[in-house]
Amino acid sequence: MSNQRDVEPWADQYIAQWNESDPDRRAALIRDLWAADGSQVLVDPPQEIRDAATALAFPVPPLEVRGHEALNARVSRAYEMFVASGEHVFEAAEEAVLLSPNVLGIRWSMVSTSTGEAVGGGLDILALDGDGRVRADHQFIGVM
Repeated sequence: MSNQRDVEPWADQYIAQWNESDPDRRAALIRDLWAADGSQVLVDPPQEIRDAATALAFPVPPLEVRGHEALNARVSRAYEMFVASGEHVFEAAEEAVLLSPNVLGIRWSMVSTSTGEAVGGGLDILALDGDGRVRADHQFIGVM
């Protein structure tokens, strides 16, 4: 990715994978967007995971998935939890930003379909490989 003009269509596809209802189309989007060994790291896990780790005297762990199959399971689960019911949709919260030639920042919101208001959101920092596919995605939930 060499310029800001290339970022928006790419970012639109990234957001689209989280809203895609067709499992085959969702898997195809993941194969198109992600390197075969691409990973997503949930940098700040949900509170219940942080509490459980703390109770066991462990540092709060980042959560990571790697590879198309695991990424598909992750994206599919997010779809099932937040979008499938029709209550929410994921949207870009602002224009994606090209931070360096192969690093993007995407701010997103989970929006209520009944009110149009953001009820959650975050920031993904994506490192792309030479083919323009996600090599690493560091996701920060609650950063809006």
